[in-house]
Amino acid sequence: MTSPFGLEGKTALVTGGNQGLGKAFALGLAQAGARVAISGRRAEANRAAAAQAAEAGFDYVTITADITDDGQVSAMTEQALQAFDGRIDILVNNAGTCYHAPAFDVTDDEWAGVFDLNVRALWKTSLAVGAGMRQRGAGSIVNIGSMSGLIVNRPQWQLAYNASKAAVHHLTKSLAVEWAPYGIRVNAVAPGYVKTEMAPVDRPEFRRHWIEDCPQQRFALPEEIAPSVVFLASDAASFITGSILVADGGYTAV
Repeated sequence: MTSPFGLEGKTALVTGGNQGLGKAFALGLAQAGARVAISGRRAEANRAAAAQAAEAGFDYVTITADITDDGQVSAMTEQALQAFDGRIDILVNNAGTCYHAPAFDVTDDEWAGVFDLNVRALWKTSLAVGAGMRQRGAGSIVNIGSMSGLIVNRPQWQLAYNASKAAVHHLTKSLAVEWAPYGIRVNAVAPGYVKTEMAPVDRPEFRRHWIEDCPQQRFALPEEIAPSVVFLASDAASFITGSILVADGGYTAV
């Protein structure tokens, strides 16, 4: 009997799949049986992530792309489609960025840079990949939001990031409703504090707010968040769309 959690025969594209959470998501999808393509701005980082995956027995397609550029979004999508015989079943919109600064110190360029990658690039990638999903009448998009779209992080201020992730959550719901008739499911995962290159969650000065305020009294590792992405991508979540799955150790529950 085939498990609904399995992704055998499926293809997946993960943006920002060469480090941190994205790398864990790509590996989780591959472990579940999917053929995986990762994209990122840095070709060297893409190759390094693919080499690590190869050591575990998985063969990635690597695509170098800056998805804040519409032309490169189109080229990335076409390259993935060519590698996967014209079909992308799963899109994980993971690429993102963050600036840490008090509100009065945030520059226009920093604000625009966060929204350009975290929201606009996600939107344009969803359109590019979603077009093929609509044509086939099936597909699953998993956006990576954040509990920062639900709470205000402290003591490290990051207004643009928080606002961008709130936008991702509502964009997720909006697309889910509009695209449900096309057989496309759109959901999001909202991680809490996870130790990655972008998040220094183990620094002592943050322990009071980031660890002690969390009911589980700890941060997560990327591989703990990956199964939530795999679940939403799989047929086990066939009746789930427009949902924001919060994986935060209980942080937003109190």
